Amino acid sequence: MNVLKILIVLTSHSQLGDTGHKTGFWVEEFAAPYYALADAGAQITIASPQGGQPPIDPKSESPESQTDATRRFFADKALQEKLASSIPLTQINPAEYDAIFYPGGHGPLWDLTNNRTSIALIEQFYNNGKPVAAVCHAPAVLLHAKKANGEPLVKGLTVTGFSNNEEEAVQLTKVVPFLLEDELKKNGGVYSKGPDWSSYVLKDGLLITGQNPASSEEAAKQLLELLKK
Repeated sequence: MNVLKILIVLTSHSQLGDTGHKTGFWVEEFAAPYYALADAGAQITIASPQGGQPPIDPKSESPESQTDATRRFFADKALQEKLASSIPLTQINPAEYDAIFYPGGHGPLWDLTNNRTSIALIEQFYNNGKPVAAVCHAPAVLLHAKKANGEPLVKGLTVTGFSNNEEEAVQLTKVVPFLLEDELKKNGGVYSKGPDWSSYVLKDGLLITGQNPASSEEAAKQLLELLKK
């Protein structure tokens, strides 16, 4: 059996709007999928717009945000070193991978949403029959991607992502550049959500989306299922 090769793309953006606070990627949303995929035998490459160390959202390092996967990550020096030398997106050849996975955190709202290289990668994966997965705020990376026929990638597809309710709960509705739930709907996505902070994952064809941090491991498991077919 061929080894699955999966590309994980993280944000390079570290500023939470003009609040003076830091953001980045959410550790749980990287660690849980990473280990779910790696433990299943997948070979994983980590990339980001700028390469090098992607910024970690400091709130995701807080005691209340820890899970088995994050504890494993913080004890895993080899993975931390691999993360610190993420590959710049411009050096990625999509032909070398079977699927692409985007963890969230607020960072992607600012850099990956409009990143031309990222958008082109998503279109190349999707339009060549390869799965695309994104969790929490990361479905924002889909907003400017197009299907082969030129329509928005999410148009007519069932999708989820960090809900307006959840954004309100973390009091960042006025800080974020846009509300993800609203934008997915504007682009023709058939948006739905589960209870706040509970695992909720949707698969529609080649697209897998998860609502929040709790959904990240399940999204990776569904990606594995899709790749087995």
